[in-house]
Amino acid sequence: MSLLSVEGLSVHLAGRSILHGITLSVPRGGVVAVLGRNGVGKTTLLRTIAGLYKPRAGTIIFDGTAIAGLPSHAIVARGIGNAPEGRQLFSDMTVVENLRAGALKLSEAAFAARLDEMVQLFPLIAERRRQLVGSLSGGEQQMVCIARALMLSPRLLLLDEPSLGLAPMVIAAVFELIAAVKARGIAVLLVEQNAGLALAQADHAYVLDQGCVVLEGPARALAEDSRVGEAYLGIERSGD
Repeated sequence: MSLLSVEGLSVHLAGRSILHGITLSVPRGGVVAVLGRNGVGKTTLLRTIAGLYKPRAGTIIFDGTAIAGLPSHAIVARGIGNAPEGRQLFSDMTVVENLRAGALKLSEAAFAARLDEMVQLFPLIAERRRQLVGSLSGGEQQMVCIARALMLSPRLLLLDEPSLGLAPMVIAAVFELIAAVKARGIAVLLVEQNAGLALAQADHAYVLDQGCVVLEGPARALAEDSRVGEAYLGIERSGD
């Protein structure tokens, strides 16, 4: 059974239909990429799974339990971490304070133990723990955002545009981190504009267009299909 199963999901926002009958699944411990041009509904999909939007129709099943329409804090408590687009950190708080904000339910002892685990995965946390997040680089902020999403030991990480606005070397480090998260048995549902990197990291991928799934398949197969990039991802093929 899949860890996450979305069936026939439709979402309307401000009187507009954004998603139309989306169906996808994420296996336990797997990485699934959701690709597509800007404005096709990728972020809306993640926000709906995270409980920030309520669907008009369809089901979202996480580990055998229906979660569609539950408040976001209840979804976090069930084991879904969210690293949103734009990071949404508290710039006037320190790195540790931001991590604590993502783990308010933990006791001080449990938080300290979890912080030690995050230091192993994110060495910069030890180096910058008392530094204000607003003074960090974009790549460092992205690391803090992902660490915050992992503080409650989720089984699924929702990761929205982690490479946005970052330099190529920093993007490579972020994607190495995604591999490390997967190695710990945490499933990842990844929305990413860099289709090449996403497909290289993912096991399976879905392509959205105008709020619908138009293609899906093993990530490697989609990466090798030039029509995918040209038609749906805005990637132009070089001349023959």
